[in-house]
Amino acid sequence: MKNLDDRDNWKNEDTTRLFRAVLELKTVNEAEMFFRDLMTPQEIETFAERFKVAELLTKGVSYREIYKQTKVSTATITRINQWLERGMGGYKMAISRLNLTGKHQHTKTGTVL
Repeated sequence: MKNLDDRDNWKNEDTTRLFRAVLELKTVNEAEMFFRDLMTPQEIETFAERFKVAELLTKGVSYREIYKQTKVSTATITRINQWLERGMGGYKMAISRLNLTGKHQHTKTGTVL
């Protein structure tokens, strides 16, 4: 794993443009379309698994239970936990916002209720 102090080495015009494109998406359906064009189904599943692990860690679920639920290796769970605790705060921010707005979203159509 790279040193957490080196975490900004990936930032450039292309990555900034990608993130701006993501911010332009308006619905879950639009996000599904975009990410399916951008990534393979396996890549999408991998990112979804990582996010689920981060959510479970935030809830205080044990590594053993997370492994039982997700089949994600304990090495990956440890790495996700390191980023959750010492990363840039992105996991915590996204989980917090999703928990705040999740009850107001309809995930099948992507419409706000």
